[in-house]
Amino acid sequence: MTHYSPQGGLPGQGELLSGRAVTTESYAVIPRGVMTDIVASYLPHWTDTRLWVLARPMSGFSTTFSHYLMDVAEGGGSTRPEPDERAQTVLFLVEGKATLRIDGVRHALKAGSYAWIAPGASWSFGNTGKGPCRFHWIRKRFAVCEGLEAPTSFVTSESDAQVVSMPDTDDRWTTTRFVDPTDMRHDMHVNIVSFEPGATIPFMETHVMEHGLYMLEGKAVYRLNRDWVEVEAGDFLWLRAFCPQACYAGGPGRFRYLLYKDVNRHMPLDL
Repeated sequence: MTHYSPQGGLPGQGELLSGRAVTTESYAVIPRGVMTDIVASYLPHWTDTRLWVLARPMSGFSTTFSHYLMDVAEGGGSTRPEPDERAQTVLFLVEGKATLRIDGVRHALKAGSYAWIAPGASWSFGNTGKGPCRFHWIRKRFAVCEGLEAPTSFVTSESDAQVVSMPDTDDRWTTTRFVDPTDMRHDMHVNIVSFEPGATIPFMETHVMEHGLYMLEGKAVYRLNRDWVEVEAGDFLWLRAFCPQACYAGGPGRFRYLLYKDVNRHMPLDL
C-alpha cells in the first residue's frame, strides 16, 4: 500500500505566493505544500520529534478531535506521550518502524500498522528503525456511555482489517474498517476509504458527523458546500458537521484517504 508522508523543508525564495489553502465557514483545505519546517510544532516529553497539527477543537468549527501528523527522528519518541487521561488514541503508521508499548505489552509497528489505545492506558512510542518514523495521531475525549463497558486497546494493520464494498459499486468504492460499526462501545471511527479511477460519491452527503480526511494516495475532486476542490496525496480536509460533501476520483490511479468521524452517541443538548 502507498502512504504519502511529508518531507518538510521550505519553498524557494523565488517561488510565487500561491497555493490551495483555504478556510471557510464549513470546511478547510490544508494542502501538502503547507506542511513545511516553519509551521511544524513540538510537544513536551517527546524527543527528536516534530509534528504538524492538522485539526484541533475550535469553537464554531470542528469540536470533537485533534489530528497530528508526527515526524519522529531515528531514536526519538516518548514515554509520556498523552497528558489527558480521558483521551482515546488512534495511531496509523505511514513510514518507518516503531515500538509501541501499551500497558506493558510490546507491539512492533510498520507502515500500515493501526493502534487504538483506550483512555487512561499507559503507553509509550519509540522509533526503532533507520531514518524517520511518520504516523498519524488522532485524539478524542472518550464519551462514556452508562451501561456500556469501555473498549480495550488493540493493535492491527491495514492488511488485516475488514474491507467492505459500498452497496452497488462493484468494489470500486470500499471502506477498510478497523472497528465494527455496530460496536456501540466506540464513539469514533478512523477508517481508510478507497476509490478506483472514475468512482464517485454520487450525492451530497450532509450529516452530523465531523470529518478529518488525510489523502494517502492519488488525487480527486471534492464538492464541498458550494465549491469544487481538487485534492491530492498529502492534502488534508477538515469538514464541520452538516457540510455537504461529494467526491469524484478522476485517476489515473487509485484514490485513498484516512477518515475520522464521530459516531454512536446522543447529541449533547448544551454547548
